[in-house]
Amino acid sequence: MDFISLPEFEGFDWDKGNIEKNWIAHEVTQQEIEQVFFNSPLIATEDPAHSHKELRLLVLGQTDKKRCLFIAFTLRVKSIRVISARDMSRKERKIYLS
Repeated sequence: MDFISLPEFEGFDWDKGNIEKNWIAHEVTQQEIEQVFFNSPLIATEDPAHSHKELRLLVLGQTDKKRCLFIAFTLRVKSIRVISARDMSRKERKIYLS
């Protein structure tokens, strides 16, 4: 896995459907997702398997309460558009904590 620097961004572009989907499927709130992007460490990588129409990125990070999350997103101009968010898998947590 090649790590990259997180691109500059100015805010978030939220889709109501994705906010609801992340809560229903994984009980992750919009606020928790946003917190991850401002906490350290934050590990980012490209997602070539899902970057057919636009560049998709993945991050591993933690909320203010230390909940470890995996987030898939894209950039729309200079805004982060979250596609999905969930708790890290055991393998992802191992990468994040190493």
